[in-house]
Amino acid sequence: MSHHIIEANELEYAYPDGTQALRGVSFRITHGESVGIVGANGAGKSTLLMLIAGCLVPSGGNLRTGDFPVSKETLARIRRTVGVVFQDPDDQLFMPTVGEDVAFGPTNMELSATEVERRTTAALESVGASRLRDRPPYRLSGGEKRRAAIACVLAMSPDILALDEPTSGLDPSARRSLIFLLRGFAHTKLIATHDLDLVLDACDRVMVLCEGRIAADGPARSVLADGPALAKWGLEAPLSVQGCPICGRRANGSDSAQRRDPV
Repeated sequence: MSHHIIEANELEYAYPDGTQALRGVSFRITHGESVGIVGANGAGKSTLLMLIAGCLVPSGGNLRTGDFPVSKETLARIRRTVGVVFQDPDDQLFMPTVGEDVAFGPTNMELSATEVERRTTAALESVGASRLRDRPPYRLSGGEKRRAAIACVLAMSPDILALDEPTSGLDPSARRSLIFLLRGFAHTKLIATHDLDLVLDACDRVMVLCEGRIAADGPARSVLADGPALAKWGLEAPLSVQGCPICGRRANGSDSAQRRDPV
């Protein structure tokens, strides 16, 4: 099996209080895919991402990340395969400077000082954050913190990037910069998000979760253009495919299927 493949078969997860977060989830993600994981609050998006990353262990069914089944015995190997960018960058930035944060992971892998420096420099350059190297994280903007957090993950050389709500709290300019950055990564990417326009811009495939089950799995543009189905799953169509409330035309110039009354 390729070390990039992620495969779930009847995956289940229940929290300690008995809440069933995932119910019989099955899918297969292959090398180089960019997959959006979407759904209403409580649908199981973040739980699924944390299972894939080895932050949680399945309650039932089977899950493989890379070459290893996700289990208590394989968590260390899984975590080297999957790099997780958490929703709040402050959960990942805790050293006095950004450079020290990015170097923290490689240093703890007991790499040579030369290799740590090489990885730190390369990771910061890849996200356009070299100028932030000597800055303390608490003095960064939201967008700068997000870039620094991604650099921390890239310095570990993961095969798979898993991002939880990466555009949360970003202003429009920082959001556009992040989308451009994500498009340039050759990694297998998993993005759990409420931002459906981000999914259209950065992902070819989308999985829709509803009450812990996969309600849809297919090409992002096809799935996210189905307004009635999205409404059934507690979602709204991305703004980029919604019709103008006045003229009923979409952003691409075509007439929307259903015009709305102007407000």
